[in-house]
Amino acid sequence: MSAATTRSRTPDRLCAEAVDLARAAAEEVAAPGIVGEHEGMVSEGDRVVTHYFGCGEPGYRGWRWAVTVARASRAKIVTVDEAVLLPGPDALLAPEWVPWSERLRPGDMGPGDLLPTDAEDLRLEPGYSGEEEPPPNSVLSEEMADLVEAEDAEVTAGAPADQPVLPARGTIAAVAEELGLRRARVLSRYGLHSAADRWEESFGAKTPMAQAAPASCMSCGFLARIGGSLGQAFGVCANEFSPADGHVVSLGYGCGGHSEAAVMPKPPQPPPPVIDETRVDPFPLRPSPDSGSVPATEDESSAELGHS
Repeated sequence: MSAATTRSRTPDRLCAEAVDLARAAAEEVAAPGIVGEHEGMVSEGDRVVTHYFGCGEPGYRGWRWAVTVARASRAKIVTVDEAVLLPGPDALLAPEWVPWSERLRPGDMGPGDLLPTDAEDLRLEPGYSGEEEPPPNSVLSEEMADLVEAEDAEVTAGAPADQPVLPARGTIAAVAEELGLRRARVLSRYGLHSAADRWEESFGAKTPMAQAAPASCMSCGFLARIGGSLGQAFGVCANEFSPADGHVVSLGYGCGGHSEAAVMPKPPQPPPPVIDETRVDPFPLRPSPDSGSVPATEDESSAELGHS
């Protein structure tokens, strides 16, 4: 260990004793009554010492006033280098600044908000938009070349840029237009994998709901298939009572609302009535004399009581 290193770790005596000078410098910078007790010092180098004082400013819990004093070689006078408010080990600090592009989270966008995408976004790659093909009224197109050779050629008035660009039937642009592929950019492989990871994390086979489900969405009648390469592993739930209704779910996901998990039994149907048409059942218009509990003939006792 060199002598310079040994001297840098040993506080200078005159600088270490300049506590009142350091306090006066801190009070000059801070408001009255803000500078607290002396909390120690640190040797910054040869004849350079930093004194720390507590901070009583509301909202700056754990912060300290740091005043650095020094003296020249062979000098007896200590001077102040700087006084600044610094956070301590237990200081209350603001969260680290994060760019807006990294602060956005799913669900932060509201009505009217615009989210621009970077031109070099890794989630997107160039798609087929048909812009490399000349417009129909361009002299470079085959249709226009055939019209020029004809004597009765009729050219649409106006600049080529003002004419609607309609792909000719049978061309690649026409097929792309029909399939909905005429987009400037489409999802890249990275974008597809990122979307699949998000959907798998929210509604995948490893979620607690899927682990407790009686069956997976692969065999559920409420699963609506989606196209593209993602359709091989995902679909859309169409069960209004499911927690994933309207969400993209993995085919390995499942819930208690599976269409075949618990089928309601059909209500029992009573047997049809049996009608015997081979015989006739007589239905007398008057009851038989011995069918009731009241005798057919009146006696004197029943007549007195009002029986008929």
